[in-house]
Amino acid sequence: MPPAHTGAPTIPGASTPSSPAPEPHSPGRPGYRRMSLALFAAGLATFALLYSTQALLPAISGDFGVTAGQASWTVSAATGALALFVLPLSALSERFGRTRMMTCAMALAVGVGLLVPFAPNLEWLVALRALQGAAIAGIPASAMAYLAEEVRPKALVGAIGLFVAGNSIGGMSGRIVTGWAAQLWGWRAGLLTVGLMALACAAAFLVLLPRARFFRPASLEPRAVGRTVAGHLRDPLLLRLYGIGALFMTVFGAVYTVIGYRLVDEPFSLGQGVVGSVFLVYLVGTVSSAAAGQLVARVGRRGALYLAVTTTALGLLLSLADSLAAVLAGLVLITAGFFAGHAVASAAVSRTATTGRAQASALYQSAYYLGSSAGGTLGALAYHASGWAATVGIALVAVVGVASITLYGSHAARTERRPTSLAAMR
Repeated sequence: MPPAHTGAPTIPGASTPSSPAPEPHSPGRPGYRRMSLALFAAGLATFALLYSTQALLPAISGDFGVTAGQASWTVSAATGALALFVLPLSALSERFGRTRMMTCAMALAVGVGLLVPFAPNLEWLVALRALQGAAIAGIPASAMAYLAEEVRPKALVGAIGLFVAGNSIGGMSGRIVTGWAAQLWGWRAGLLTVGLMALACAAAFLVLLPRARFFRPASLEPRAVGRTVAGHLRDPLLLRLYGIGALFMTVFGAVYTVIGYRLVDEPFSLGQGVVGSVFLVYLVGTVSSAAAGQLVARVGRRGALYLAVTTTALGLLLSLADSLAAVLAGLVLITAGFFAGHAVASAAVSRTATTGRAQASALYQSAYYLGSSAGGTLGALAYHASGWAATVGIALVAVVGVASITLYGSHAARTERRPTSLAAMR
């Protein structure tokens, strides 16, 4: 076999050493730091754009004269479109590359984000938000697959945790920026500010992201893609992880779609800028998601999920009090539990799938954002009908669902180990 080309001039009569095989990125190396910063920026832009209208829903309701349920479609349309398009776009990333897909998706999402503030009515706003959600769909699953291919397995949970941390920072900063900009200049100025912030993140992403070194193009033949998807849907562990992601996001969507309405109503009567500042609690999610790898190392994946469930449930119950301090403390617990659970479940998907990782991550993302759409819409309808307690009731049902799936997984794991142990004793 001829020697690999290294790019250096060849001396006649001398042997050319072959290029060393590339090594996966690992903590402490420059490539890992650049990759982490690039995907942190992508995660920040993704959540800032995706939930850009969430903190502004009371202002949008007042401007267009619509109910909380109608205004919530500006969020649900984006997350619903993301859920629908994430699987086909992930299939395209298997053929054309993770970095190319993320770059194109980022460009389109930011472009639409700069048009959203000029929507003339609610119908146009919802339509543009749906288009934006479809564009954003090219980012999450491709990012998860990119990390699974480029990072050492032992560092994968930490790397995905940093991407999720970018999500939390994006969700926080987007809501704070839109809240104060809306209070000063109106909700349209708030959306334009988020669009410009996402543009800066996209530029950082393009400059920092290392090229993919382990990506191998796969076939786009529909039957092959269908077999891959069907294989993932037959995997009991993956199905449980998809259910956990969907239910966790149902909680998150319900709480954060409605919390703005609760805080501008009696007995709190907060201004739009102060309501936006409440989303500083997202910093807790940044810490909990980034620390998810250490948590799994100490108590295992299911142990980490039990802790996330308990923390989220306590936060929901605490938020029922008519005390601003109690509500804020509840939001802190809900956010910490949600982001830890999401980081653990999404990393488990990437490690479980040995083939078709983009499709496996896409199915998780699809379930996750369908949960967001369902939670946002149901939470807003419940609040409009019976107040915050009804929204919390829906979220608690979803939390019980996560706990039930995790308990079933623990039982299934013990059942699978028992025949192996008996066989070893014979």
